[in-house]
Amino acid sequence: MASAHVKVTTDSAVQGGYAALTFRVPNERDDASTTKIEVQLPTDAPLASVSVKPHPGWSYEITKTKLAAPIEAHGAQISEVVGQITWTATDSKSGVQPGEYEEFSVSAGPLPATDRMVFKTLQHYSDGEIVRWIQDPSTDGDEPERPAPVLRLVPKDDAASSPSTGTDRVSLAVDSTPAAESGVGSSWAIGLSAASLVISLACAATMIVRTRRTR
Repeated sequence: MASAHVKVTTDSAVQGGYAALTFRVPNERDDASTTKIEVQLPTDAPLASVSVKPHPGWSYEITKTKLAAPIEAHGAQISEVVGQITWTATDSKSGVQPGEYEEFSVSAGPLPATDRMVFKTLQHYSDGEIVRWIQDPSTDGDEPERPAPVLRLVPKDDAASSPSTGTDRVSLAVDSTPAAESGVGSSWAIGLSAASLVISLACAATMIVRTRRTR
């Protein structure tokens, strides 16, 4: 059952950056479909900017929340943020059927300076059941029965100094490729020059020998 929980993943989880957050919603029922998803965005770690990616067969509704204390983003004071996103299937065929899953995505940022974000989620089924994925992670390492999706964040300084991040791997690949090609090209150029010199000397020696024989 643990693998069937609602989860959140991202292409980047660096504090202060922007990321595409994807909520994976599996259907745990054999006799009903998932027809609505309510994702609560944490107000204790608010996101100043949130854009929803349209999902075929589903509509969405954004609910905003007033912050107790404004946050600053790009030089502006933000006092109201997205507090909840609700995705609803537009018809019975669009719901998440038994044995299937769907992914719902948003672009959000700047990611807060915290080690994790908890997205409490309600999963509605076609027969009226509501599964509440709202339990916080336990401190003893045991997983709750209905855990809320959790996104772990990496401090900006740690991400910049770590060679294991995807961004660093791409940068290294791009930077090192021209150098490698340049080195190979130089080796070929030197080899061809040396070969040309040897051939020229051999031709000159042959001409001298022929001239002496003629005399």
